Amino acid sequence: MLATLKVEWFDNIRADLLAGLVVALALIPEAIAFSIIAGVDPRVGLYASFCIAVVIAFVGGRPGMISAATGAMALVMVTLVKEHGLQYLLAATVLTGFLQVIAGFLQLGELMRFVSRSVVTGFVNALAILIFMAQLPELTHVTWQVYALTASGLAIIYLFPRIPVVGKSIPSPLVCIVGLTAVSIVLGIDVRTVGDMGDLPDTLPIFLIPDIPLTLETLWIILPYSAGLAVVGLLESLMTATIVDDLTDTTSDRNRECKGQGIANIAAGFFGGMAGCAMIGQSIINVKSGGRCRLSTLTAGTVLIIMVVFLDSWLQQIPMAALVAVMIMVSIGTFSWVSVRDLRRNTLSSNIVMISTVIVVVATHNLAIGVFVGVLLASLFFAHKIGRFMVVKSEQEPLEGTRTYRVIGQVFFASSEQFIAAFDFKEAVENVVIDLSQAHFWDVTSVAALDKVVIKFRREGAEVTIHGMNAATETVVDKFGIHNDPAEVEKLMGSH
Repeated sequence: MLATLKVEWFDNIRADLLAGLVVALALIPEAIAFSIIAGVDPRVGLYASFCIAVVIAFVGGRPGMISAATGAMALVMVTLVKEHGLQYLLAATVLTGFLQVIAGFLQLGELMRFVSRSVVTGFVNALAILIFMAQLPELTHVTWQVYALTASGLAIIYLFPRIPVVGKSIPSPLVCIVGLTAVSIVLGIDVRTVGDMGDLPDTLPIFLIPDIPLTLETLWIILPYSAGLAVVGLLESLMTATIVDDLTDTTSDRNRECKGQGIANIAAGFFGGMAGCAMIGQSIINVKSGGRCRLSTLTAGTVLIIMVVFLDSWLQQIPMAALVAVMIMVSIGTFSWVSVRDLRRNTLSSNIVMISTVIVVVATHNLAIGVFVGVLLASLFFAHKIGRFMVVKSEQEPLEGTRTYRVIGQVFFASSEQFIAAFDFKEAVENVVIDLSQAHFWDVTSVAALDKVVIKFRREGAEVTIHGMNAATETVVDKFGIHNDPAEVEKLMGSH
């Protein structure tokens, strides 16, 4: 217990504290921007980011990952806020949390096993593009000073780590933010700052119960939004966990992450915040800045609320150009450049899955839809590929009038038609032997195909013998097969 506590919390104290500080600074403008997207006051996003980050630090399944208010979640709640107001959003946030906790107990986090590497790569690349696109409003129709500050920020981020000793001790994004803020203040440069994005809260969040009628009608209003938020939140969180796992060469507890995200959203809803989830951009900032443990996530949430409530006068002077430079660094670091190089090496199906995921996510700004399309395409390509590996070999036995068919491979919905087409039902044979010792039947469709083959041969007057079924195939054939049930066969024949 103590060893686990040390590894997850206190194994990297200095780097975690500094990384948490960098993340907190980068979280503020994003939380305000996402609040504006959702149509709520900036304090709703800031309170949510504080609550979610602090709670997830204790109950999440992935140390070092940052969770807060996100754009993907904000897009789902726009209509609810517009039609029913903030109180219904808070209630939907609480319900979202309960649904995510249930998902954790149902172990739905294990479904991530079915998300292929091509989908994850497409998700990462799409998110990198979206992060960069989100910075464009800060770089269009602006003065040359903004470009100068942004370029200087990128130079600091990439060159500062090359300085001996000091460069490895202090996260370069933190140096970028502090340095450009100081230059901006000293030289009196007139550029857009954090303070221009909206009013910051001046009090700590307080516990409150959403002011809504507790009726079935209310439940039916918020349930569709909560279900959507729960799905999007878990998808983005689990995908982000997979990416952070790869970056840190560690593993995460996906089902615990589902429960943790739920508990964090319940807390956010009761403290005046909107629903949130893991943030790939901020998580990568955290990892790149040296954050690895839960302490970095706790620091990010704690420093965030301290700064917005008690240091708001200083915070408001941070130039947006500095934060834009940090987010461009995140975008560049997030994009899988190797995937572009490997386009020639990868199979066509893998490339189609990856590129389709990118296109759909960027076009819809909805990560859930993009991942769904990617998983669907990957499943179809996989089914088609496996279906082609099924063959049926036919041999004439020495016994006159006997034909043996040896089935080799996987028989399921994608290969069932190919399975049926391999048999010659018009051949004049008295006995047909179907050898399944090298085959596996997976589903109802494959069993129905076997029934069809047997019944067709019998209708032509042949005696059919099936042998060699493995235990699993025998179980599914016994359960769903009808070729040995005269009454069912009669029904089937009568329908023709």
